[in-house]
Amino acid sequence: MRSLEFWFDFSSGYAFFAAQRIEAIAADLGRTVLWRPYMLGTAYKVTGARGLSSTPLKRDYARRDWARIARHQRLTFQLPANHPHVALATTRAFYWVETQHPELAAAFAKRVFTLYFNDSLYTASPEAVSRLAPEFGLKPGALLAGIADPALKEKVRKIGEDAVARGVFGSPFFIVDEEPFWGWDRMEMMAEWVRTGGW
Repeated sequence: MRSLEFWFDFSSGYAFFAAQRIEAIAADLGRTVLWRPYMLGTAYKVTGARGLSSTPLKRDYARRDWARIARHQRLTFQLPANHPHVALATTRAFYWVETQHPELAAAFAKRVFTLYFNDSLYTASPEAVSRLAPEFGLKPGALLAGIADPALKEKVRKIGEDAVARGVFGSPFFIVDEEPFWGWDRMEMMAEWVRTGGW
């Protein structure tokens, strides 16, 4: 099956909500999901934008909106202290897991989202992230070594830069059949695009 690309930053509230639904939407479309975390700061360097949580007015609105969405979707959602965390360690961990055990990658990403937005997982800390390893039958030391591997660091950097070069600039951001869709609120439109062949 062809893939639906799901680009996101682990500290993105809207990406958390997208992560709860993306696999069901993809399955309905006969697609697989290609989970693609990247550092949103890479896009901000190009666009000059700032994150919602660091922008006056937008920050307060986003927090209200996230709480509203969580109630509507009947999901538990609690921002960690000092949100947003820089999720570079977690992003590197994801790509190590994907490289070593690709069948675990999606579950790992979903677990990170759940813990960050409910149990305050410190996604900036390699040590904190490595403590997730046993849940997936992995060794914390191996995950820590993977996070620190220079080759993996370079791979993650290049993935983010290549994404931005392709036009990815937000979180969540979707690409399906080379058509880009930005935002949690574009998921239904994306699905309709695929079903109808576009317009």
